[in-house]
Amino acid sequence: MQVEGIEQPATAGEEAVAQRVVLFDFDGVLLHGDAFELFIRDRYQRSLLRKLMVLPCLPWLLLMLPFSRRLAARTLVHVALFATGEKRYQAKAQAFASGLVQNSRRCNRDALRQLRRHQQAGDRVIVVTGCEQALVGSILGQLGLGDVELLASRLRPGWSGMRTGFHNIGANKLKALSAHGVRAWQVAYTDSLMDVPMLKPAAEPVLVNGTPKLCKKMDAALGRVVGRVEWQ
Repeated sequence: MQVEGIEQPATAGEEAVAQRVVLFDFDGVLLHGDAFELFIRDRYQRSLLRKLMVLPCLPWLLLMLPFSRRLAARTLVHVALFATGEKRYQAKAQAFASGLVQNSRRCNRDALRQLRRHQQAGDRVIVVTGCEQALVGSILGQLGLGDVELLASRLRPGWSGMRTGFHNIGANKLKALSAHGVRAWQVAYTDSLMDVPMLKPAAEPVLVNGTPKLCKKMDAALGRVVGRVEWQ
């Protein structure tokens, strides 16, 4: 009998069909390396002009680096994307994604197989990453995973070109998940201590390819032993 105003416990059948939510980080998990960093490096390698443009910034970058690597990196990104509008950026990101996926050594095959196993099991899979939205979306599309839900960092258009916007790292991942309507998840995969906020609520936090030192730090941060996997 259902009593008005009192939430009734789920039946065994309802629990059995409840869909699990599984979160995957991207860089260092599904992909070996940092996709956006590789993209920015490629922009500099292909343009002598961009290399020259960054030269006047070097003294300031060297001064800021010990205090804020993020601010220094942001400057390099803005120079790399100078005079690059939104549509042009998306085209460049898609072309770079295609080349990256063709280099099969960059893709973590074990991680991709595990993601597909979760999909086949009926789990709701969400990629939650600090990588930029258009770039990581293009990579997932090239891998045949364009239907996977994606929460990522976003650039914003500015007068000088595309600029950094929302950076989906650390506690910002929780904000992105909440805005997406996701407030509970069962499994979370990462390779980074920065994802402690995302791993803490997970019933099954999993550290991918963690060194013994990183595993100890993650265990201490979570207050419990984290799951470990070695994926190639």
